[in-house]
Amino acid sequence: MPAARAVPTLPRHLAFAYGLLIVYACLHPLAGWKPTGLPPLDFLFAPWPKYFRYADLALNLLGFVPFGFVLAPALPERLGRAGAVVVATLIAGVLSFSMEVTQNFLPTRVSSNIDLGFNVLGGLIGALAGARWGHALFDERGWLHRWRSERIIPGHSGDLGLMLLGLWLLAQLMPDSLLFGSGDLRQLLGLPTPLHFDPERFILLESVVVAVSIVAVGLFCRCMMQAASPLPVALLLLLGLAAKTVATASFFAPGAALVWLTPGTTRGLLYGVPLLAAALLLPRLHQHALAGVTMLAATTLTNLLPDNPYFMLGLASLPQGNFLNFHGLTRLTANLWPFLALAYLSAIGLWRGEHLAGR
Repeated sequence: MPAARAVPTLPRHLAFAYGLLIVYACLHPLAGWKPTGLPPLDFLFAPWPKYFRYADLALNLLGFVPFGFVLAPALPERLGRAGAVVVATLIAGVLSFSMEVTQNFLPTRVSSNIDLGFNVLGGLIGALAGARWGHALFDERGWLHRWRSERIIPGHSGDLGLMLLGLWLLAQLMPDSLLFGSGDLRQLLGLPTPLHFDPERFILLESVVVAVSIVAVGLFCRCMMQAASPLPVALLLLLGLAAKTVATASFFAPGAALVWLTPGTTRGLLYGVPLLAAALLLPRLHQHALAGVTMLAATTLTNLLPDNPYFMLGLASLPQGNFLNFHGLTRLTANLWPFLALAYLSAIGLWRGEHLAGR
């Protein structure tokens, strides 16, 4: 009788990380906790609401599809496909139910059986897809596992690096921020803007932030790769541009998907891509150091950048409902990402120093 295949660690890590993102998105803004005095399970028996947004229903459904997809192949193989679908859907349902009950204590949130139902349906759809195709991606014989073994540093360090790249792509779904800008602590800490808005100064700083961020993200991607290859770096940046375009077209300016391509952004792309290409030719140890320096520089400049009144005006026109919770999640991710990435670079520099000396 053949031995059971070991459950791959990457889907487990992805499921755990995605579950944490769901918790934050469901409980955002995590303030104003107080009991309402209503029975916590009353929402289960509420009738279908007279007014609702189809966009909210879609977000509730689509938000749980990836969770079910990565959860199904993360479960023990002895459950079989049907068992994995059932267990993954139950886990998604329990998570959604616990979030809806907890929302009773948040004045800015409303518990809803409709949200619960669409969350469970999304988890079921994702689990069905994950049980069917997830193992082909993540198992030892799957192409994703083979690609990861050949390209990415081994162990938990490689898994964590891939999750950080996924978080970076999530951060690009902010429609009201400059391209690739991250690490803005002013909003998190309530700090004032250090510089007043001036068009020429803003364009200059924006172009520098974009250019330096391209170098930082590209070198971060290179530092977690085992061998030099520009294709994964180029693909990551293209996915980041695509995410920004989708966010802009969907939420910020329908019919103007490329409104983010400002003069400063255009200049930053023209400068940043050649600089990154040159940096990828440096020795591995120099790339690692330059990744940290450019990430610090980009974060510092992002915090110096004055608020763009166009973005502030567009923020007021953003749709309400569950999008605001998604927007809060992407903003938190963007604000914290460079600091998590810097900690990761320091960790692999100390714990996996042997891979820096090679290739």
